[in-house]
Amino acid sequence: MAPRKFFVGGNWKMNGDKKSLGELIQTLNAAKVNADTEVVCGAPFIYLEFARKQLDSKFGVAAQNCYKVSKGAFTGEIRPVLLHCFGLSLGIPNDPHEAGGSPQLIGQKVSHALSEGLGVVACIGEKLDEREAGITEKVVFEQTKVIADNVKDWSKVVLAYEPVWAIGTGKTATPQQAQEVHEKLRKWLKENVSETVADSVRIIYGGSVTGASCKELGSQQDVDGFLVGGASLKPEFVTIINARQ
Repeated sequence: MAPRKFFVGGNWKMNGDKKSLGELIQTLNAAKVNADTEVVCGAPFIYLEFARKQLDSKFGVAAQNCYKVSKGAFTGEIRPVLLHCFGLSLGIPNDPHEAGGSPQLIGQKVSHALSEGLGVVACIGEKLDEREAGITEKVVFEQTKVIADNVKDWSKVVLAYEPVWAIGTGKTATPQQAQEVHEKLRKWLKENVSETVADSVRIIYGGSVTGASCKELGSQQDVDGFLVGGASLKPEFVTIINARQ
């Protein structure tokens, strides 16, 4: 089995303007980054073209979200086919708990994005009350099943385990907690999809990852990278990218 290539996604969310993002891009372009790590930056939609033109080609650029159909009266939504106009290779459906979403909607978005030739980072994760109730596995397995039911080509899919209680809160799952969930997810994939997919698909961790926490998190056997929020807007993002060096 070929080793899984480390993957780091920077999700800029609803942050930045041309000035601040331009300064961030200059920092990234000037940095020495691990050539064995795939890096993708998820820019706000209005800055996708700007980010693609300004970022060095060693960085990918991704939309943060896209809708489940190719056209229609869906105000404010983005259809995947438009993303090709920016030379993007990746779409990132939003967290299932955001914006009134559901696992079923995420599954539909994943299916349509893949059919349009995009790669996908699909997010799963439990809320705090679900972890405290001891049903983390049940929740993430149910979410993963909906995604799996909509995937034919797993080579274009990255799974992101993002415990909702750690998103933007400063709380981070311990390396042991992250590894435990990732390991069980990989076992679920082996039993419910295939051993080949379980061995090859990248499962990354998201949830208040920082330059201080990334090395220990990234050293876990089944943690194949990160989906980074706030820290991806800071110079420490370079440290996170190089966590496996």
